[in-house]
Parts: sequence; structure tokens; C-alpha cells
Amino acid sequence: MMNFKHLLIACALTLPLISWAEPLAVGQAMPPLVAKDQHDQPWGIAAATRLVLFASGRKASNIAMEVLGQQPKGFLATRHAVYLADMSRMPGLITRTFALPSLREQPFTVGVVLDEALLSDFPRREDVVTLIGLENNRIVAVNYAATAETLREALGLTHEE
Repeated sequence: MMNFKHLLIACALTLPLISWAEPLAVGQAMPPLVAKDQHDQPWGIAAATRLVLFASGRKASNIAMEVLGQQPKGFLATRHAVYLADMSRMPGLITRTFALPSLREQPFTVGVVLDEALLSDFPRREDVVTLIGLENNRIVAVNYAATAETLREALGLTHEE
């Protein structure tokens, strides 16, 4: 019979397996995500969405802001795209005082996530924008944009636009 000590050890050893979920991959359904936008309104990934731009850090966010900030209002909708920012690592005071007010001035909607657990299975690389391609709510591609130019290309933008 297993004693209490062995049970605790077994639980402790399996805990990392639960918390380190595999990242989302091609072929999987996009999981539902309920968040708020920069205006504190409900935000989600609609069934018609074809591209999710995901910034998991400051440098990735700067790349996205450089490209999206130059586009007209409604641009993401014309591309069936959404922008999602993981702001969970940012101190709350900085988020409320600087980041969210700055985002409110942008001509596009940003899904803002403050709880890192909600995005634990989202694929990411350091300092780049993750591009998750969708068809019928299934992941068909996962790519990365390390530069503003790469992101422009992914969004179908040319130098003239």
C-alpha cells in the first residue's frame, strides 16, 4: 500500500506534466479564448478569423505596433486577422498607467491577456510575432515574423501601402 509520502512525491512529479502543455500545432482546433480588448470590452477569436498575430513580449509588440499603427482603422478585419498581446509579465502599474492608454490610441483592436495561464499553449519565440493561420477554426500554419518587413509580407502589404 502506498503511504502518504509516496503519494505526495507522485503528485509532485506529475505536476510539471500538467503545467507544461504542448504548444498549439498545425491540425489542432484553435481553443476558445475569452479576453478583453484595450477598451475593456469582450474580445475573442471569431470563427471567420484566418490569422492570429500574437505578441508575447515587448520586442514582438513593437514589431506589431510599427506595422499595424500605420494601417487604417478596420485594417485587421479586412484581412480576417486579430492581434493578441500577452501583457502578463508587465507590472500592473505599468500596464494601467502606460501600456493600455497607449493601446487605446491605436486604430486597431488588441486582445489583451493579463493571465499567462490563458496563453500557456500558444506557440512563441523570443522577440518575434507569432502568426497562427486558421481555416474553419483549425490551425493550418504557425510562422514567425522577426521584422516589420516580414510581418508586412504576411499581411499582404507592399511597400506602397
